Amino acid sequence: MLSARGRRVLAGTDPLCGALQRSTFVAIRGLLDAATAPAVASLLAKTFEPTLVEMNVTVPSPQAAERSFGERLPKVARMLTTPKAESKRARVYRDAVQSGLVKMLYSPSYRDFVCALSGRTLDGPSSIQVLCYRPGDYAGPHTDYHPELVEARDGYVDVHMTFCTPGVRHQYIVYERDGHLTEETSIAHTGGITLYRLPFWHYTTPLQVAAGRPTARRWLVLGSFLYPTAVQG
Repeated sequence: MLSARGRRVLAGTDPLCGALQRSTFVAIRGLLDAATAPAVASLLAKTFEPTLVEMNVTVPSPQAAERSFGERLPKVARMLTTPKAESKRARVYRDAVQSGLVKMLYSPSYRDFVCALSGRTLDGPSSIQVLCYRPGDYAGPHTDYHPELVEARDGYVDVHMTFCTPGVRHQYIVYERDGHLTEETSIAHTGGITLYRLPFWHYTTPLQVAAGRPTARRWLVLGSFLYPTAVQG
């Protein structure tokens, strides 16, 4: 799936190596083969549409606060996601294996590729997931902090591969810098890669599609990678 530049990253010879050491968030295009990427969206739809479930968490009542400007907003979102596979016998896991996705995501070369972009050794992926954004789907402000998980509470890395179908116009990630949600980057690409050095505040704007294209989708393949225990202490 890698382009010529993607293979240079894997070999450790491209200036993009270590990009995640210079920022908490990196969005990169051109590392996946442009001829292959469009077919991945079709493969993801064929493989996972039968088992996707809706994540639909709405905002609290606007009158829930007990004092002026005392609102609290939990993570709210609307999108489709693969259900958690409780065992390797689960249909969603079997389908992922048959499609080749599991083999690719757990391959040593994929981990080496992520490590090269991150600029440090990582273990994983510790978990994988497929998400699907429909028109209007989004994720509200959140940090992806998991204090109850010893292996992740001191930080971890998420990697997203994005595959948009024809008709997607735009979707953005807005993220923090110096304590304010001031940074904005497009994530509506086919064959784009984003890396997150979590936790940090960010949100994803509603997916916008062209008129007459209600079936347009943004597919996302997610893998979470952990810092080695020896590094975490």
